[in-house]
Order: sequence, then C-alpha cells, then structure tokens
Amino acid sequence: MSDNESLPGIHRSDIEHWIANNSESLIPPFEWTRLEGGHSNLTYKIVDSEGTSAIVRRPPLGKLLPKAHDMGREFRILESLKETAVPVPNPIAYCEDIEITGTHFYVMASVTGRALYEAEDVRGFISELNRKALGVSFIDVLADLHKLEPDAIGLGRLGRPDAYVARQLKRWYDSWNSSREAADIDLPEVDDLYEFLSTRIPDQEPGRIVHGDYGLHNCLASPEGFVTAVLDWEISTLGDPLADLGYALNTWSEPSDTLTLKDDAPTEEPGFSKRTALLERYALRSKRDVSNINFYSAFNFWKTACIVQGVYARYMLGQKSTEGIDLDYLRERIFRAARLASNAAATIKTS
Repeated sequence: MSDNESLPGIHRSDIEHWIANNSESLIPPFEWTRLEGGHSNLTYKIVDSEGTSAIVRRPPLGKLLPKAHDMGREFRILESLKETAVPVPNPIAYCEDIEITGTHFYVMASVTGRALYEAEDVRGFISELNRKALGVSFIDVLADLHKLEPDAIGLGRLGRPDAYVARQLKRWYDSWNSSREAADIDLPEVDDLYEFLSTRIPDQEPGRIVHGDYGLHNCLASPEGFVTAVLDWEISTLGDPLADLGYALNTWSEPSDTLTLKDDAPTEEPGFSKRTALLERYALRSKRDVSNINFYSAFNFWKTACIVQGVYARYMLGQKSTEGIDLDYLRERIFRAARLASNAAATIKTS
C-alpha cells in the first residue's frame, strides 16, 4: 500500500506532526507503506522527506482485550534491551496520547534484514553456505537473551516468573475448552496431554526474559547469515527460559521431518543447522542443563494446538474475516500440533 492510499488506523497529518516533534531527525512529509507478515499489530514503514526510514507500530483496529497490544510495554522492552547483546530496533518515541491517531503507538528505527516465513524467503536471499551461520546466530541470540538478569536492565517487573509452565498449561487448556464447541474438534489426546504434562513439569530455574514467539518469522536476517534484530516483543514476559528454547526448536523444521507444524518452512531448505546442533550450541553458550528438552517440546506443540484451535474457533464464529484464509489447512495444523506433542511426550515416558 502506498502513501496515497488509505492508511488504516493512521490520522496522517496529526501523526506526522507528532513524530516530527518527538524525534531528532524524521522530517515530514512521509511515504507510508503497510508491512504485512502475520503481525497482529498494524505495522508501517515510513520514509521521510530526506530518505530516512523508520517503523510505526500501533494496535489493531476494533475492541481490544484488557492489557492486550500494549505498545508502551513493548517500547519499554526495546529501551531496556538496546544496550545488551540482543539485537533490537532502536526505539525512537512512544505516544500515549490517543488523540493523535486514536490509540497509543510507537516509532522505532528501521533495521536492514528479512523475516523468514516460507522457504521462498530463503531462496536467492541467503546462500546455502551462510544458512548454517544463521542458525548459530539465531540460537546465540536466544541464549544471550536468557543470560540477562531482568532486574539489572529494568525488567524485573515484566511478569510473574514463578510457575510459568503450570500457569501456561492452565491458561491454554482453558482456551481449548472454551473453543471446543465452536471449533467442533474432538482430540482426546489434548486432554490426556494436559494431565500428563501437568504432573511432569521440571523444576524451573530463576525466571528470565522469554520472548514467547521466537522464530525466524520474528527475526530479521541478513544475507551474510546474522540476526540483525529480534521483533515483536508484545507477549514477552518473565518465565522458564527452556520453554522459550523448546518453542524455538519446534519452529525449526528439517528436510527429513515426516510431520511439521507448517508446510514449506524456511529451515527445510538445504544448509541450515540441525536441531540437535542448535540444542548443543545453546547448552554450551547458556551453560544450562537441557536434558529435559523433550518435555518443553511436547509442552509447546500442545500449546500450539490450543492456540491455533482458538484462532480457528474465532473464524467459525464469524469473529474474523475468512478472506484469503485456508480454513482446512488451519484445522489440519491443530491436528499436526497435537500429534507432534504426543510424539514428543512419548519420548518423555521412555527416557
């Protein structure tokens, strides 16, 4: 979408005036482009009159749940992380005045790189030689995030760190149950896994900052094979770092996988590191015991099944537009995630 078309959620003259007054170098008028890619928040790239680019993020349109899409919280996380080893876009300004464009929003610097959603995003962008390096950078960034002492960087109150996995199990099982009727999906293994996982939660280490959705889809990658920035900190909190690791590894498909969470994953292209190599690298860099990783893998596959079922249920209830959505594939992903969770849980039973 170009700057002369409609900009959902943007009062252009007001927001450009505010940005000009609250940044050191952005000079209107701006060229606006909406960035796609599955983000729940509305995200725009702006280019000012002298060619300087930046990113504007605001919540989605419509009624929001309490505490959801907290732009101020996400902005504070970026401010706290910008001087650490974790690469994030430089935060520029946060606006809490809803009169400017109808809601709160923030501006951050634009970072060079590409988020990888599909295999097509990899081809012609990152050479096979550099894909292994990207895997190393990807897991090193996660390990570096989990090394940070939250209190030391001002994020000690980001969330409640204790009993993270137990609370997540309850939250998403409640979501599963509330969506049963609308989704019309019968998967007894989800119920069985809830009971099984709830009785086998490993002892949790001291709470650390967890991203919550760490994958190549939420990182910007360079052609040279480095993570240049980690994006979308909206659901970041304090919790068990190994839960974050398990989620990241679950997103990392391999060409030999017979069952995957999604089709055409970027890491199915040749040259990427194997999950076992990433796990070993994380253990070495973080100095953490990762022997319980199969539990965290099962937990995250199970959680994904609950999350996707909730999304599917909202489509079935007519709460979201189904335009361009393959509902059969979305439904299939619920069954895939549950099967992958069962497979991972079976390794816990026999280990």
